[in-house]
Amino acid sequence: MSRSVTHGRRASAGEKTVRYVLLLAVLALTVGPFLWQLSTSFKSTTEDVYTSPPRFLPAHPTTRNYTAVADIIPVWDYALNSLKVAVASVLTNLGGASAAGYALARLRFRGRRAAGLAFVAAVLVPLESIVVAQFTMMRDLEINNTLVAVVLPGAVGALNVLLMRNAFANLPYEIEEAAVIDGANVWQRFVRIALPSVRGTLAVVAVFSFMGAWDDFLWPLIVLSDPDRFTLTVGLNHLHGTFQQDPRLVAAGTVVAVAPLVVMFACLQRYFFRGVGEGAVKG
Repeated sequence: MSRSVTHGRRASAGEKTVRYVLLLAVLALTVGPFLWQLSTSFKSTTEDVYTSPPRFLPAHPTTRNYTAVADIIPVWDYALNSLKVAVASVLTNLGGASAAGYALARLRFRGRRAAGLAFVAAVLVPLESIVVAQFTMMRDLEINNTLVAVVLPGAVGALNVLLMRNAFANLPYEIEEAAVIDGANVWQRFVRIALPSVRGTLAVVAVFSFMGAWDDFLWPLIVLSDPDRFTLTVGLNHLHGTFQQDPRLVAAGTVVAVAPLVVMFACLQRYFFRGVGEGAVKG
């Protein structure tokens, strides 16, 4: 009996060891490249970044690489353009996706099932297959080469609508039934009862929307032609050849592009993980 118990304890410890090893491996694969770029961005020009074995910590840390990138390209103007696009995308997705998700989950109307299937189909359509139609539409609306044209195609993401729909569908109907008895209309139930109950999913939508808009490269590259309106991803790539021989400057530009995403996720992580359980899994 004691042997089986001991053997069971040894197996449990072995499983934990395997789990921790796998977690550390995943952490190294996901976070490692960013930490290496961060380290490279602080290395001086007198320090070789291609040493063997690699040296992770810079010998003489410096911030001159960041000022050098700002001297070569208007990186802060590009970052401001990206911030405008990302904030607008977050606001439009929070408003549009939550309203559409609430309608699909709570309201009864003809064609509701077809509308839900249309959003599912929209998730499956790759951007490359509709980018020409999107560009033609922006041209017909005469808003090409504007930040509005960058925001408009992703103003309400189909995936975000489905996330909000699932979150609202998981709410107990009894809560809204009590509000109906008290005389609350649809808008009041949506704003005062439904939205406060799915704050976690709203955080998920906000993070996804911000990341998608901030990291988007293909669509801004197509629709923007004026360098003054370039977003950060387009601006860094457009002038990549200017400093491609110096990996320190490339790393500094990468850190500038990634830093807002890290800050936003750090601020919303508590709501983000709560929102994953609210509606991102159950359909």
